[in-house]
Amino acid sequence: MAELFLAHNIGIPVYAISTFILLTRKQKGKKKMKANKKKFLGVLAILVLAAVLGLVYHTFREKPVEGSKSVTIEVVDQEGNSITYDVVTEGMFLQQAMDDAEGLEYSGTEGEYGLVVDTVNGVYAGFDANRSYWGFFVNEEYCNYGIADQPVEDGDCFRIVYTTAE
Repeated sequence: MAELFLAHNIGIPVYAISTFILLTRKQKGKKKMKANKKKFLGVLAILVLAAVLGLVYHTFREKPVEGSKSVTIEVVDQEGNSITYDVVTEGMFLQQAMDDAEGLEYSGTEGEYGLVVDTVNGVYAGFDANRSYWGFFVNEEYCNYGIADQPVEDGDCFRIVYTTAE
C-alpha cells in the first residue's frame, strides 16, 4: 500500500508500478520453477543411471555353474607353508567347495556380506589383533565376492592366503 501511495504522490501512474511489481514477482516464480525443474531432472537422471548400472551388473555378473566340478583349493599360512586340496564338488559357490574339501577347516563370523573367515586350519588371522586377514583368490585374481557368493567353475584354482597389512 505504501508503494501505491508513494507512486501516486510523485506522479507515476499506479497501474505502471503495480504492473512492474507483478512482472517482477512472475519472473522470480519462473526462476524458481526453472531451478526446481533442474533439480528434478538431476535426481531423475541419477535414478535412471542407478537402474541401468543395476541391470548391467545383474546381466553380466558371474553366474554359478551347476553340476560336478573339479577345483583346487590351496591354503598358504603365515609361514608360507602350503596345503593343496583337490576337490570334486556339486557346489556352485566357493563355500560349498570348501565344505567338500576333506581336511580343510575354517571358521569365522557372519557379517553383513556373509561369512567373514578368520580361521583356516587352526590359524587365526584377525585384523584387529595383528593386522592380518585371509585373502581369497581365484585363478590368480582376487575374488570379487565373499565365499558364499563366489561362483565355482570346473578347473578353478582357489588360493586362501594369510595376508598381513602393511
